[in-house]
Amino acid sequence: MDVTELKVILDQHKLWIESDHQEGKRANLRGANLRGANLRGANLQSAYLMGAYLQSANLMGAYLQSANLQSADLQSADLLGARLLGANLQGANLQSAYLEGANLEGATFDLNFKKVFNFRHATFSEDQIAWVCLHPKYHKWASTLKWVKAERLSA
Repeated sequence: MDVTELKVILDQHKLWIESDHQEGKRANLRGANLRGANLRGANLQSAYLMGAYLQSANLMGAYLQSANLQSADLQSADLLGARLLGANLQGANLQSAYLEGANLEGATFDLNFKKVFNFRHATFSEDQIAWVCLHPKYHKWASTLKWVKAERLSA
């Protein structure tokens, strides 16, 4: 996906959120190849209407290797099966994000990871153990996680 097309999708999603889904349209980046994309500060959160969150950006199965998602708003984002190898998630809003089956090898994140809704069957690199173990649901899903050596990741 080229930069111009991505900008249009992000702008339409922002408009969709700000207009209580009356204008614009929900970002559908399902399976999109966003390798190395600069999504720093992008607003991919869900819309909030009448006391309930509507669907957020669809990033299911998106290829986000080495993407910059620093400070992005991914609140309630659907990242089921997304490939986030080496992605920068520092300062990203991951509250209620859905990361089941996602590959997060070598991704960088901070305490924001504690707010992720679901990360069952996700893949992490061993250097992320401390962050993942801090999550309140870690013990519930520990047996479903896959751990790989950090050096497996190539930039």
